[in-house]
Amino acid sequence: MTNNQDTQTDTAHTKPPVTIITNAAKFQLGQCVATPGALALLERTGFSSAYLINRHLHGDWGDVCEEDAGLNEMALKDGSRIMSVYRLVPAEKLKATPRSKRSELPTVWIITEAEGDDGRRASTCVLLPEDY
Repeated sequence: MTNNQDTQTDTAHTKPPVTIITNAAKFQLGQCVATPGALALLERTGFSSAYLINRHLHGDWGDVCEEDAGLNEMALKDGSRIMSVYRLVPAEKLKATPRSKRSELPTVWIITEAEGDDGRRASTCVLLPEDY
């Protein structure tokens, strides 16, 4: 039994990196980084950072209000900051939770910074709201 546990631990630390390949991305991510707190929450809840970044990259802004979704759509044109909000719970639980209570759910933000002078986005960060 000890050998099996050792094997599981070893393979957990040697997972291959995930590559997202797409031709329908709405913008460039730049360098992708994540805060330690966000990584720990993703690990605890079983959500994939690659999956959430892919949603962000394709314009699925998650649980943002209508105004913020509109700002993100404008940012695609004017190069300003893009922000997504993802609640790390099953879809059924999210739908059953009133909007006024959703901030209490496990949450990560993904923020892609505004374009620099060269017209490119330098970075995207996965973080907890309290990390901002």
